[in-house]
Amino acid sequence: MPSLLHHPLDPASRIARLMLAEYGVPVDLEEIKPWLREAEFLEVNPAATVPVLIEGDVIVAIGPLASIHAIEDSYSPEAVAGLFPTDAAERAEMWRLFEWVAVKFNDEVTRYFIEEKIAKRDQRGSTPDTGVLRAAKANLHEHILYFNWLAATRRWLGGDTMSLADFALAAHISTLDYLGDIDWGTAADMRDWYSRIKSRPAFRTLLNDRVIALPPQKGYADLDF
Repeated sequence: MPSLLHHPLDPASRIARLMLAEYGVPVDLEEIKPWLREAEFLEVNPAATVPVLIEGDVIVAIGPLASIHAIEDSYSPEAVAGLFPTDAAERAEMWRLFEWVAVKFNDEVTRYFIEEKIAKRDQRGSTPDTGVLRAAKANLHEHILYFNWLAATRRWLGGDTMSLADFALAAHISTLDYLGDIDWGTAADMRDWYSRIKSRPAFRTLLNDRVIALPPQKGYADLDF
């Protein structure tokens, strides 16, 4: 059984967990707070990023992209379609949207909420910077307009078939939803898309997450929200 070093609300870790659950792979989870840069973890990954995928005593993959490719290569079942489209054009669109979410959306939105609302809880005397959160919230609104348009014009984020792009966005949105920062009233089509992906059995592993002294917002675990 593989092990995954992760943080429950880290979107990159959530992508890996969703993939493993979608492919029916049980996994042992070990929680890490990468922002603490603890010496033992830095020996494993000097970049202090999660997830880290381990098989037995062997470190299989370090970081988001390596973990995603390792999971797809090792665990994607032959009986069903994987999360990487076989058609070249569809695969290119999947990677375009994945990069949008994992790089642009993360850099302009998600990382600020994590830094201000989660990481600062472990820094003595630190409090969230309301100015930073306001800017991140404004950026979030602009991104949601685009994602809502995609959800209104396509069955799944990248087209007719669910792909890694859907799991990437769902991982980020679920983190923000846990923290109560998504205004679903302004994103009806995106809400329908999220409701469908949230209802998948693979998503149960995320909906059961709880962070000590930081409970999820009301409705986080509800399929009808």
